[in-house]
Amino acid sequence: MRSNFPNIMARPSRRPVRRRLGRTALLSLLAIVLVAPAVEIARLDRQIQRLFELRNWTAPTHVYARPLELYEDAAITADELELHLRQLGYEEVAEVGESGTYSRWKGEIELVSRPFLFSDGPQPAQHAYLHLTEGRVTTLLDDDARTPLPILRLDPLRLGRIQPGELEDRILLDPNEIPPLLTTALLEVEDAGFYDHPGVDLRAILRAATVNLRERELRQGGSTLTQQLVKNLLRDRRRTFPRKLREAIAALLLERRYEKEQILVTYINEVYLGQDGERAIHGFGLASRFYFGRPLDRLELHEIALLVGLVRGPSLYDPRAHPQQARQRRNAVLADLVRGERIDLDEAVEAQERPLELADHAPREALRYPAFMKLVRRQLGRQYTPERLARGSLEVFTTLDPLVQNRAERILAHRLHQFERTRGDTLEGALVVCSVADAKILALVGGRVAQFAGFNRALDARRNVGSLIKPIVYLTALESGDYTLTSRVVDRPLTVRLAGGRHWTPGNYDGAYHGEMPLMRALGDSRNLAAVRVGLDVGVARVAEKLRALGLTREVPAYESLLLGGVSLSPLEVAQVYSSLASGGFHAPLGVLHAVRVSGSAPLSRYPPRLTQVARHAAVFQINAALVMAMHYGTGHRVRAQLPEWLEVAGKTGTTNELRDSWFAGFSGDRLGVVWIGRDDHAPVGLSGASGALAVWAELFATIATTSYAPPPPEGWTQVWIDYYSGLLTRLGCGAAVATPVPEDASIAWLPRCDPRR
Repeated sequence: MRSNFPNIMARPSRRPVRRRLGRTALLSLLAIVLVAPAVEIARLDRQIQRLFELRNWTAPTHVYARPLELYEDAAITADELELHLRQLGYEEVAEVGESGTYSRWKGEIELVSRPFLFSDGPQPAQHAYLHLTEGRVTTLLDDDARTPLPILRLDPLRLGRIQPGELEDRILLDPNEIPPLLTTALLEVEDAGFYDHPGVDLRAILRAATVNLRERELRQGGSTLTQQLVKNLLRDRRRTFPRKLREAIAALLLERRYEKEQILVTYINEVYLGQDGERAIHGFGLASRFYFGRPLDRLELHEIALLVGLVRGPSLYDPRAHPQQARQRRNAVLADLVRGERIDLDEAVEAQERPLELADHAPREALRYPAFMKLVRRQLGRQYTPERLARGSLEVFTTLDPLVQNRAERILAHRLHQFERTRGDTLEGALVVCSVADAKILALVGGRVAQFAGFNRALDARRNVGSLIKPIVYLTALESGDYTLTSRVVDRPLTVRLAGGRHWTPGNYDGAYHGEMPLMRALGDSRNLAAVRVGLDVGVARVAEKLRALGLTREVPAYESLLLGGVSLSPLEVAQVYSSLASGGFHAPLGVLHAVRVSGSAPLSRYPPRLTQVARHAAVFQINAALVMAMHYGTGHRVRAQLPEWLEVAGKTGTTNELRDSWFAGFSGDRLGVVWIGRDDHAPVGLSGASGALAVWAELFATIATTSYAPPPPEGWTQVWIDYYSGLLTRLGCGAAVATPVPEDASIAWLPRCDPRR
């Protein structure tokens, strides 16, 4: 038998291989133990360096409203002006002196404005005196010279700050803006050995553990300010030993790269000090304004002690939620300052006896106008690359008018509450106000709770628009040349044959039919069947094309239901379409940006309107004239008495099936407003356009500064008195006479009883 032994012996020996593999594994393991931590530390070093420099060197983007301009006869009440000054952070004093201060006695306000570098140049501080009566400025003086002041422009309201990288809100302080008392208190209470340790203080950790065990409560922390800063930068909230170890290593790395002063200033700008709804309060600069309504350099000892005390537990010592705990914590900080011989006992006792003295109206800059700010972010994102926005250091001057915005918010919320009291439903609403001349958005309300930064109905709630579409239907007809405002249209039942053999039988809102009537009355009274007949005659596809030409950026299916508002638009989209009507047939994209510049430099970009003619002027002039008539005799007549007698306005109501949506879009000579009221679940609200949205619009337009709608007729046209109901020629004072544009060569029969020849 042949032996296999020689073959087996011929195979390579396995034992040396095992030895080699064992040595390789050992070396690999050793390499992992030595190299992996080094790789992780290097990665952590890069990460913490990037985050630190982002916080320390990159200024946020500041967003401003349009400045409030005051002059004699400006429409503003003393209460509104004082509210605006408070929003700006002006301090009420017994005697004005410093910029940013004011005093008030009934209808008299004296103030010293702040200097500001506007987009068109610098403006110094001004000492002014104003007298306001019956909602208007009656006297405006330069209080130093006691001479009339033509105009007073206040520094613009800061709407918020967009922090590069994370879109957060904060106020970055320079070292010279930090009160020495704050630095002293912060180091005494939180990290007395800050200038001696390398980022981690083992003695402080042991000392804190001893004190906490002895007192049986958390009295001291062992983390250095550098470790706390790292915790804020890394945003890792896991309570694990590896996280603590990682933070300690990062603190050592940070101290190796940067000077102590840089770390301290960054900490003061970064530390978390509370919550304002969805907004986190980071940094002492923002916390000072949030809790006390004043800049940090104007705080007193007891106020600085309160802020320093918040470092230990912003939620636990929140002075608004837990005033007793906050006061105890503040007094403990003062006691620590006495023990450290930073202040004397008398100062501490006096400060401990002071009340918390929180601001009555805490500035909520990031969430003050969240719906508007959302649109600002969107438009900035279209104008600038993410890389440019990430660099920050921009100043964005927007078109928001704080007076109009505040009134819009207040009126919408108040009216919704009134409607709910009679109907028992929970209603929502949205509102957009624009400038006609330059297509700039002055106010935008995204819901009844304007401060809630949630679903933005003004931008994103698309609902059927109902009769708001009818002016577009009739505009298409007028542009065809086959119709004028006095053309006879038919308001009678009809059945429309649809594709696939189906049939559609539309009806009127009131269930009644009035036969023949002039086109202007059919629009003003919002007769459904007349609009359908005219729309079918000119073609549904042409109506859809006209809607797109007027500013809608989405395709619209050319279904027959479009003629009665079977298209879902947002309030902003409706405003875009109607702005082309209000401007006489010229389209410009609605915008919120006025100018953008790099901080402290000349404007980087300006945003003038880009006008494009999208409709024939004569046809738009006729449609707008019919919308004026609608406010006198049609669906808008019920609110005429709420508006000033001199104010001529044009507008159209919109109501959808089962009263699910209430709409109104209307404009004066220089302002356009769109209001929507409904429910988020699409349930009926029991409000027509006239009984709901129109009431909100009328109350707002009765109070804001505006001009009457009175454009001149186009060339070749003239205005004559026409009876609204019959479409026949009349004279002022006879019948329902309305000024109606007609071709100069038009031949129109007289209303018999008004014919002066009879």
